[in-house]
Amino acid sequence: MARSSSGIVAGLTAVALGAVGFLAYQASASAPERKPAAVGQPGPPAPNRPAPAADPAKPLPVPADSGTGKRVVYSVGLKRVWLVEAAEGSGGANGAPGAEPRTFAVVPSTVHPKPGGYAVTSRSGAVTGSDGVPIEHVVRFTSAEGVVVGFSARVDGSLPAPDAKKKTGGIRMSRADGDAVWAFATISTKVVVVP
Repeated sequence: MARSSSGIVAGLTAVALGAVGFLAYQASASAPERKPAAVGQPGPPAPNRPAPAADPAKPLPVPADSGTGKRVVYSVGLKRVWLVEAAEGSGGANGAPGAEPRTFAVVPSTVHPKPGGYAVTSRSGAVTGSDGVPIEHVVRFTSAEGVVVGFSARVDGSLPAPDAKKKTGGIRMSRADGDAVWAFATISTKVVVVP
């Protein structure tokens, strides 16, 4: 009896392995063809995987399509601002020779400016924002959808997401970053918006 039960187990194992092999073949035959990425070219992003975290030791580079010279660069998609001196890498907004441009994350408004070049048109030390909260160091550079758009910091230092039901133009940042924008972006300073 031992011989017949071990023969049955061996037979069932062989059938199971055959079934697994057949299913694997069917799956590979019905999968879409994937071409390998060219050498030096990144492949398509993996679905449902978060982007790799930025290395804090390596600041994000200034977007290549943001022009030249002294400018504030605002990336709508990256939700980030750069303060770029006229001679990049030779002083930066941090003031140290050879320092990288200062860059920091922001909370976008509900109304976004179109990509392009602008200039700082007005500034206010302290006002009430379009969302009804006290703000400081307001640096305005355009309007969109009938709303004035600019950089600012909430006086209470908080950074909540804006109410999606309201049209607001305040691109919010921390109070320290708001201080830096205020010192850097005087009237007529170039502001470049990139996607």
